[in-house]
Amino acid sequence: MSADAAGGEKKRGTRRFPLWTRDTARPEGGGRAAPGDAPAPARQWPLIAVLSVTGLGLLLTAFDLFRVGCILVGVALLGGAVLRWVLPSVGMLAVRSRFTDLVTYGILGLAIVLLAMMAQPDPWLKIPFLQDTLHFTVR
Repeated sequence: MSADAAGGEKKRGTRRFPLWTRDTARPEGGGRAAPGDAPAPARQWPLIAVLSVTGLGLLLTAFDLFRVGCILVGVALLGGAVLRWVLPSVGMLAVRSRFTDLVTYGILGLAIVLLAMMAQPDPWLKIPFLQDTLHFTVR
C-alpha cells in the first residue's frame, strides 16, 4: 500500500493542464443533433442544411447567377451562425467554441453578402466611403 492509502489522505488533483495531451476535446455543442439511433443524416442535419444551401449557391454561381449565388453562400453562413447560437447540439457544425463559431460564421457570412451586393456592374448596394478609399489607395 502507498503512504497516502495507509494514512487515509486523499491525493488532490491539479487544475493545471497536462504537459502532453492524448486527444482533442469535443467543442461545446458538438454532440449529436438527433438521438443516437437516428440515421447519420438526421444526426448531422444542421451541417447538411448549411452545406446544401452553400452548394445551391455555388451551383447558381456556376450557371451565371453570380450575385444571387454569392448572396446564398453568405446566407448559408449566417444561417450556420444562427443554428450554432440557437441549438444546444449541432453536431459537426460545432468546430470551435460557440463564441468563436458565431463570430467566424457571422463575420464571413455578412462580408460575403455585402461584397456580393456591391459587385459590379450595377451594384445593389453603394457605400460611398469605400469608393473614396479605393480611389485614395489606387490612384
